[in-house]
Amino acid sequence: MPDHAHSSNPAVQTQLDRLAALSPGRDILGLERIAELCARLGNPQLQLPRTFHVAGTNGKGSTCAYLRAILEAQGRCVHSYTSPHLVRFNERIRLAGTLIDDALLAALLEEVLDEAEGLRASFFEVTTAAAFLAFARIPADDCIIEVGLGGRLDATNIIPPPAVAGIASLGIDHEAFLLEPETGTPDEPAARIAWEKAGIIKPDTPVATFDYPPLLRDTIAAKVASVGATLFPEGDGWTIDTDAEAFRWSSKLGSVDGPLRPRMAGAHQMRNAGLAIAMLYLAPEPRPGDADIARGVAAAFWPGRMQLLGAGPLAALVPDGTEIWLDGAHNVDAGLALARRFAAEPRRIHLITGMLANKDPAAIVAPLADRLASLTVVPVPGHEHHAADAFGADARAAASVADALRRISVDPAGEIVLIAGSLYLAGDVLDANGEQPA
Repeated sequence: MPDHAHSSNPAVQTQLDRLAALSPGRDILGLERIAELCARLGNPQLQLPRTFHVAGTNGKGSTCAYLRAILEAQGRCVHSYTSPHLVRFNERIRLAGTLIDDALLAALLEEVLDEAEGLRASFFEVTTAAAFLAFARIPADDCIIEVGLGGRLDATNIIPPPAVAGIASLGIDHEAFLLEPETGTPDEPAARIAWEKAGIIKPDTPVATFDYPPLLRDTIAAKVASVGATLFPEGDGWTIDTDAEAFRWSSKLGSVDGPLRPRMAGAHQMRNAGLAIAMLYLAPEPRPGDADIARGVAAAFWPGRMQLLGAGPLAALVPDGTEIWLDGAHNVDAGLALARRFAAEPRRIHLITGMLANKDPAAIVAPLADRLASLTVVPVPGHEHHAADAFGADARAAASVADALRRISVDPAGEIVLIAGSLYLAGDVLDANGEQPA
């Protein structure tokens, strides 16, 4: 699956064009190329500040957002590396709290691409090396790194043991890469996914996790034991107690005073916040105070994840007062999280979806089926995607999200709009509505 990237800055676009030409054009897993590339660059991955490494099928980006917001509320200077971008490539690299500027991005990509000649490095490997280079050169207190794909063989896993590792929600996704037959790996698909994600766990590294079904829990525990790491799981290590739109966090290491109120909607976001807090409790001092944690949880925002669209060109296409929710959910685990989010919502849902051809349409539609007022399928521009007939007889086709919004008839008092199915689609929606991530 290629990463498509465009920039309005000519210098950045020149390097993105070079990157597209150099890359094999698909995700390729393995650490040999990134190790060689980093060696040519002076091994910047060995010069990072205190590092938090986060893996997972869903929720890892939101967990990174909570980590950054809490650390910044504490007064710390934070780098972060996340993927994919939604609108601008710059979103992937945040330096000392600010998205990387075009001039520095172009220079870094040029430097890395010059060193990558002959390596057949992938888009993600070059991007990762550029982020490491920036993080090594620009001072900061902390560095947050999100795994791109899997964990064990992901390019980010070239880093030495981090201060803390975290593993968020687990589910089946990217089967062509993560379930490829390999000697010595678990046979059961869910266990294989957990095994791949647990590949980020390194010797003497504390790791915070969610609570998982027994097979997945045992798979991760075995990895922890094999390398001498420390496990801090939800349930035995830490817990959250939810109450409407707030939660309390407690653990065997201590508790956070008062209810915490996330800006991001959904019980799954409370768990993501809980995981971030657990990672911070495991990290070397200084630990954030309760007030820092409360401010960070309230401020954290991750675009395209249960985001309520604001005023803009797309929002203007439906009656005043209509809520339009946007989420990048594209797999079974994320579809079930959507269903839980809207379980207590009395209003019916007009679902607008576009999904890549390698994703299962039922992953999003089935959990919401009994709530749907309408189902409209749109293209995912620039990507191979499913046509409307893949979503069943009730699905209608539209040429774009704007076209879909014009066609549906929404009663704002009793219905809402949900746009979901792809992070690429979410990026197009934010761009079209004038809500570029900052």
